[in-house]
Amino acid sequence: MSHDFSSFKPSVLFVKDVAGTYRPAQADEVLQAAQRLLLSRVRNTEIFSSPQAVRDFLRVRLAGLEHEMFAVVHLDSQNRVIEYVEMFRGTVGQTSVYPREVVKETLARNSAAVVLVHNHPSGTAQPSRADEALTQTLKAALALVDVRVLDHLIVAGPDILSMAEKGLM
Repeated sequence: MSHDFSSFKPSVLFVKDVAGTYRPAQADEVLQAAQRLLLSRVRNTEIFSSPQAVRDFLRVRLAGLEHEMFAVVHLDSQNRVIEYVEMFRGTVGQTSVYPREVVKETLARNSAAVVLVHNHPSGTAQPSRADEALTQTLKAALALVDVRVLDHLIVAGPDILSMAEKGLM
């Protein structure tokens, strides 16, 4: 079957369904495909050799959420990304994070280090006192099992604040 795509708008993205028919992609399909592509570029790469790829992925994944999400980027001993795991979902202004669960997930993946990540739906990347206290609590808990916390990133719209770069680690 031949398709004449000359009449389609160039800004429309098409997907092929299981029957082989092309149809306009839904917005959530485009976002999910973008997230999968960005994650594939990040996985197994050394996190410090491609910080822009990590930040691009986090922006696409977290910047548009209307609720807080706390996630962990698990790293191997060479600081290569093992996996990105969203662990706790909260409200518009806060998320409950349980250190025991973070330690459990870290051990299950045999992580040598982690990067903590959460978003601020308010659009302000500045860490709260609670963010700073949580970072110290998780650093202490993970240190007991020889896992390093390399950074805590806060995604606020297009901005991403690195607590390590700000000297807050």
